[in-house]
Amino acid sequence: MRMLINVPETVVADALRGMAAAHPKLTVDVERRVVVRRDAPVAGKVALVSGGGSGHEPLHGGFVGPGMLAAACPGEVFTSPVPDQMVRAAAAVDSGAGVLFVVKNYTGDVLNFQMAAELAEDEGVRVARVLVDDDVAVTDSLYTAGRRGTGGTLFVEKIAGAAAEEGAPLDRVEAVARRVNERCRSFGVALGACTTPAKGSPTFDLPPGELELGIGIHGEPGRERRPMMTSHEIADFAVDAVVDDLRPTGPVIALVNGMGATPLLELYGFTAEVQRVLGERRVPVARTLVGNYVTSLDMAGCSVTLCEVDEELLRLWDAPVETPALRWGR
Repeated sequence: MRMLINVPETVVADALRGMAAAHPKLTVDVERRVVVRRDAPVAGKVALVSGGGSGHEPLHGGFVGPGMLAAACPGEVFTSPVPDQMVRAAAAVDSGAGVLFVVKNYTGDVLNFQMAAELAEDEGVRVARVLVDDDVAVTDSLYTAGRRGTGGTLFVEKIAGAAAEEGAPLDRVEAVARRVNERCRSFGVALGACTTPAKGSPTFDLPPGELELGIGIHGEPGRERRPMMTSHEIADFAVDAVVDDLRPTGPVIALVNGMGATPLLELYGFTAEVQRVLGERRVPVARTLVGNYVTSLDMAGCSVTLCEVDEELLRLWDAPVETPALRWGR
């Protein structure tokens, strides 16, 4: 095993200490595993809280800051955070305007965020929850009932976060988040398996010369396994799967997301192929984002997410944001 770590048992805590050192505008509680924007709570504003297993960085801690999340709760690698973390986060960021939990559709996340919402409400915090389930690859998987939550999470957190930053009330921020989720679809492809620090070996077997179409962000099986394909062929398959399900009638924002080990040279080349397919399908592209945003440790591969936008959603997407991983307009 070749990893830039000390021991598997401290990998998350070590990363949080590094995040605290690198980003002084965040308050990072290493022991209690909560990342909070330093100016929280922001008076009169709804606070967005999300979280999930570590290993998907920059999701979610890298999206904490003005214009996105107020707090994030990192769990152990590929393991849901616990309700106590979420309750602490909600208490730390609630200004009285309420808290929106953004939850990826994985069984552990769903159950723990539901319990946390009940506990927070017992302590006087108004809580709404939005479930992200944008993955079109499979209906059910090893970790979910229904579709998995993947790249669409970034769109929900960014656009709903902008609405909250503008002072929208909780019911409005929740409605925007649900609307974004309904307009997002994703599809992922693995060219190589990831390796967790605890296991020290690949999480699934993917023989040389093969790829997995429709992979999940934890290495869950996808639709099918095929001999290696070209970027052109992968874009045809992935974009068609997304467009056929989303059926957009207006412009989209396109996210070409790296899974952790795919260099930008390849991601930009793949982006050109994605744009080609969207052009052939007559889907106008309003904005494009390329990079590693929702990863799976050192997995080789990528995912495509399309979010259909109207004038309001595009305005909220373009609104200023200042987080470690996403920043513009400030």
